Amino acid sequence: MFRRRRIYKNFHPDRDVVLHHGNCLDLLKQIPDETVQLVVTSPPYNIGKEYEKKLKLDHYLLQQETVIKECVRVLSKCGSICWQVGNYIEKKSIIPLDSVLYPIFRKLGLTMRNRIIWNFQHGLHCSQRFSGRYESVIWYTKSDDYVFNLDPIRVPQKYPGKKYFKGPNAGKYSCNPLGKNPSDVWQIPNVKANHVEKTVHPCQFPVELIERLVLSMSNKEDWVFDPFLGTGTTIIAAIRHDRRGAGSEIMEKYVEISKDRIEQESLGILKTRPMNKPIYDPKEAGNSLTNPPWEIEPKT
Repeated sequence: MFRRRRIYKNFHPDRDVVLHHGNCLDLLKQIPDETVQLVVTSPPYNIGKEYEKKLKLDHYLLQQETVIKECVRVLSKCGSICWQVGNYIEKKSIIPLDSVLYPIFRKLGLTMRNRIIWNFQHGLHCSQRFSGRYESVIWYTKSDDYVFNLDPIRVPQKYPGKKYFKGPNAGKYSCNPLGKNPSDVWQIPNVKANHVEKTVHPCQFPVELIERLVLSMSNKEDWVFDPFLGTGTTIIAAIRHDRRGAGSEIMEKYVEISKDRIEQESLGILKTRPMNKPIYDPKEAGNSLTNPPWEIEPKT
């Protein structure tokens, strides 16, 4: 059931929603050890967006390590960290941020469980290399005893009517009726152009991407934390599924957008793309723009 939620500025374990305007380290100082079940974020990529100052890579990694170290401190023993990143570009050379961040997580004692590839179809077109159409979600756990709920995130079976043809189960359906385990390649549209969730943020990620992480790596009433909140997507995904959400954001205009979106979500009126909605195929939809003009225009 939807209910209006009060948004607090400071952290307390008994609260539901905490939105801090300021540096994430200031908010992290307020959170007791092992309080958070899931940390999920998309940190600045150090590519010069309006909300970041481009730094030399070594300095950027030191900055990230400081935040990651604090996130590990507040993470519960059965908790997970999901760090969603892209590529850093230096002198026209691509440096995958997940690869250079890996030693930091390992040094802090975390275990990598998956490198999830988020594939999407829209973005800038490159002229001297293939156009980038993916980012990574690197998933780490604090221990081997971690929360992983598969059933809420299962996807439809490819052959739901398939049956065993021999053995003791011959004639029985061989597929799990709830669906199959998603692969580590997720095809989810990014928030661009006329996407229903689009705000003024240039690198907003979709709610359904975070929903899958929230459902699988946390339980109801658990805390979900985002140190680089942006427009509130992580908190939205958390409270949608009866978790508690906390996050920080340095840009005032994004804080205001977050407040508005969280309020809409608490009232059940926020428009988002539904989980597991099929990817739009313009050819199947009969979009005339998919027809090459030289094949349909009369020759003169």
